Amino acid sequence: MSRESNILFDDIFTITDINAEGKRFDRVSRLMAKSQSHAMHLALDYNVELYPLRKGETFTLALASSLSREVVGADEESTGRDVWRPDRKGSVGIEEDYECVMYGKVYKFDEGSHEMVTAYASFGGLLMALTGSYRHMQNIVIGENVYLLMRR
Repeated sequence: MSRESNILFDDIFTITDINAEGKRFDRVSRLMAKSQSHAMHLALDYNVELYPLRKGETFTLALASSLSREVVGADEESTGRDVWRPDRKGSVGIEEDYECVMYGKVYKFDEGSHEMVTAYASFGGLLMALTGSYRHMQNIVIGENVYLLMRR
């Protein structure tokens, strides 16, 4: 499958609730959000010290297969690995356009009713559940590594 971008999904979300089921960890909260364009629902764990968020706030969320600005297809070999270093000794990629970046793996897909699916990913124990029409998540694949990128 060829793509024109390494971005698998992106949309603008509005936070509808934070810690609706109570807070379990000191530095981690779980937000619930709804997207503006694709009617998606998001549950996401995040580090409140590194990236504080508030109810009612909007943010852009993107899922990417690579941080490279050049498209890397599944059937192509990348000429270089993704390099994400604060000392600027690597290549500069799409992470420069975002404030928060997490790296993880898609571990589960649940089919719901009427075209609805939920993609689950783990980012070092911080979990994400993205629910909506399969049409908007057709590039997200179980077992694939993904980058989650956020900006306000």
